[in-house]
Amino acid sequence: MSTLISFHAHPDDECLVTGGTIAQLASQGHRVILVVATGGEEGEYPEGIISSRHELGPLRRKELENSAEILGIAQIHFLGYRDSGMAGEATNSNPSCFAQADIEAAAGRLAEILVAEGADAMTIYDENGGYGHPDHVMVHRVGLVAAELSGVGDVLAATMNRDYLAELIRIASEKNPEVIPEEMRGDFDTSNFGMPSSVINTEIDVSDFVDAKYEALSAHKSQIGSTGFAMSLGRELFGAAFSKEWFISAQLKGERRTAIF
Repeated sequence: MSTLISFHAHPDDECLVTGGTIAQLASQGHRVILVVATGGEEGEYPEGIISSRHELGPLRRKELENSAEILGIAQIHFLGYRDSGMAGEATNSNPSCFAQADIEAAAGRLAEILVAEGADAMTIYDENGGYGHPDHVMVHRVGLVAAELSGVGDVLAATMNRDYLAELIRIASEKNPEVIPEEMRGDFDTSNFGMPSSVINTEIDVSDFVDAKYEALSAHKSQIGSTGFAMSLGRELFGAAFSKEWFISAQLKGERRTAIF
């Protein structure tokens, strides 16, 4: 059996773009290790769930433990950086946040984990971090350097298929328009989300594990507000929307793959 390191920016990021793949591999007997760069301290949260933002980091760590158990993750490692917040926010300048980290130093920390865990492959994000979040972009950059330092040659950049996303929004707008956030209605520009299908060379069918994916996301109760679109779809539409996961594998030369191992 093989070992996958799934590298993410914040607690809850493991669910939507890699949760099905993680659950599938774990069910097959592979060892899946989760590495999280930050504690998600700057995340949004519903009113009343905590009394102070200082409580958010510990709460999100506990939620992540619950999610990991659902998905079958064997071990969680934290790199120890602070959440940078969304792009353009003042928190991006915090010297302890991931966006301000020295890439070589952060990659060194990650490489130590890759070697210690005997990683055969690693997932990161695409070069835009999926949607431009500074911590997600750093996951891409740090992950590539760590792979070189550790000798892990199989690196897959998790992404969203923006063509699929556009079609999903169109269908959902027709069937259940109230679940579409106002900012995503009408002529919503998907060009800042994921990558076009033409550059995606790995598509994994995770339909058998979409329930686990839904339950894992539900475990992140403090973040339901910021993932409202996904959760408000209901199980049927959620299954249709998130039954596939996409990656870009630099190792493939004109080929396509449907599994990591």
